[in-house]
Formats: sequence, C-alpha cells, structure tokens
Amino acid sequence: MRLLVLGTGGMANNHAENFKYIQDVEMVAAVDVDPARAAMFAEKHGIGRTFTSLDDAIAWGEFDAVTNVTPDRAHYPTTMRLIEAGKHQFCEKPLAETYAQAMEMTEAAEAAGLINMVNLTYRNVAPLQRAREMVRSGDIGFVKHVEASYLQSWLVSKQWGDWRTESQWLWRLSTAHGSNGVLGDIGIHILDFASYGAGLEIGHIFGRLKTYDKADGGKIGEYTLDANDSFVMSVDYSNGALGVIHATRWAAGHYNDLRLRIYGDKGGIEVQHTPKGSALRACIGEDAENAEWDEIDAGTVPTNYMRFADAVKSGVNGEPDFRHAATLQKALDLAFLTDKERREMAL
Repeated sequence: MRLLVLGTGGMANNHAENFKYIQDVEMVAAVDVDPARAAMFAEKHGIGRTFTSLDDAIAWGEFDAVTNVTPDRAHYPTTMRLIEAGKHQFCEKPLAETYAQAMEMTEAAEAAGLINMVNLTYRNVAPLQRAREMVRSGDIGFVKHVEASYLQSWLVSKQWGDWRTESQWLWRLSTAHGSNGVLGDIGIHILDFASYGAGLEIGHIFGRLKTYDKADGGKIGEYTLDANDSFVMSVDYSNGALGVIHATRWAAGHYNDLRLRIYGDKGGIEVQHTPKGSALRACIGEDAENAEWDEIDAGTVPTNYMRFADAVKSGVNGEPDFRHAATLQKALDLAFLTDKERREMAL
C-alpha cells in the first residue's frame, strides 16, 4: 500500500510511527500547507515527496490510500475530494463536524467501494476488545447498567502545558477557534468506549453540558473561553439497559483516564485505561455471590493502523468505519441539542 499522509502536525507523527512498521506499507508523500513543517516531517519519517496542496498530490496520484490527519474542519472537504479521486481513507476522529456531513462522507465512500475507517484510538485497548467478547458471549448475562467516564486534569494541572498562556490549549476552550469543548474533543471516544465495549447501540440520550468561568471576563487575549468543560449523559441502550456517560477536564489526579463498567444479571466487567496501562477485571459466576473480582489477561490486539492496512490489502472494509463514526457524531449532535432543549431524544 502506497500511503499519503495528509496533514503533518503532532498527531501525524503517531500515524507515521505506526504505519512505518507495518509490512507492505510505504509512506510515499506528505501534504501540508506549511512547506517547512511538511519538509521536517518528511525528513523525520523518511518520506520522499511533499506537497503544499491536496490538489497537487491528487494530480500526482502515485498513492493508493490516505491517512487524514488534518484539523477537524478539514476532514469533510478533503475526504470528499479524495473519494472523488478513488483513494482509500483512514481519517482521524471526529469524522466530521456534523452528522449530515459524516453521512454524506459515508455514503460517498461506500458508493465508490472504497475502504473507509476512522481512528477511534481506544479500539487499540486489548481489555476493551476482550470485555466486548465476554459481554457478547453471555459471561455477565443480560446487560442492565453501564457506566463510562473519560477524565482529564489539564485545567487543574500543567502536565500537558499551561492552558492560560499556550494557544495549543486555549483554542480547545473557545468555540470561535473551532472547539466544541470536551464533548466535541473526547466525547466521541467515550461514547465509542461505552457502546462498543457493551456490545450495544445507544437508543436515547439526554446530555448536560457545563462551562465554568476560567478568567476575568471569560477571555484570555483573543480567546473567548466559552466551550464546555464537562458533560454528563444519561442514555438507554438498544436492549433497554440504562447508562451514565461523563467526561471532564477538571478531574485532578486523572491525567487521561477512561473507565467502563458493565453490569448484567450474572456478573460485571470493568475496564480501566490510563497512560500507565490498561486493566480488565470481572466478577462472574460464583464470584458474583461474594463480590470477588479477578484480573483477566486480555492479551494483545491489532491496532487500527494494522486493521486499515489489512482492509486495503484484502478489499474488505474494517472497523471502526465511517458509518459507525457517523452514528457517534449523531449522538454528539443530539447531546448539544438535548442540553439546549432540556429533553431526551432518540438516535
């Protein structure tokens, strides 16, 4: 597979580091509007050609697939242009800024018969994959209740940098600078974590969003700090189970932590993922009587990058695909609307 890297910012380095070790994948070119940044990226990762526009890269055409690591707002126009050019795509999350755009991208890619996948990073977490297998095999019985959280602390600490002075963080707090807050940034991850791990689709949703005062007048320089900092959702699932999903950037002591708890009428499963590692434990069978929990070795799983390369090679689309990401985007769109209208809505 001849791969084009579209966008050469920070996250693109993660893509390049993963793709460079996959057999039969060759990164043949990189595209960025900043020629100096593209050149530095290409030199770092041994890429022989750079472009400053997608149109120039498409005119060249010597690539089979694209890993799209552009800013969120660029996903829709660049993806639609690449579909027209007949190129397979691996896109960063979120797929688009709205459900309507995401579905247009999905339907166009499917109609063209192109491989289409989205980098929902936490699908790479082996305990999540194992938990899903256990739920679907009936290990915990009929799922009754789900709890999921994504906790970050960068509004409390300076582990990732000082948001009060560094624009790379300030833009995430300002809707005028393209941010949809914590819901738009990491909401898609915890929604996927909560639905994929439980092996269930979300049926209804009611979201509440909160933006806290963070500076005098609600501004720092040109940045109006009006994007949401925290959200809480109550949901029900396709089988009738209830769930609570929440996320915040104010969770002191939690650098970048995801947790999923799934409870059924025969037992429970808990998944935890932090920068220090992942863990899976279960309380099933006789242990459910005594509230005893066992640690479970989840092994390893192929990464999204590997799955995309395999999908292009085989011609069979992989997961997570555009359609799934579009469904998640619909849930995010509805969360904003339910907060505004203060009522539950169906997906």
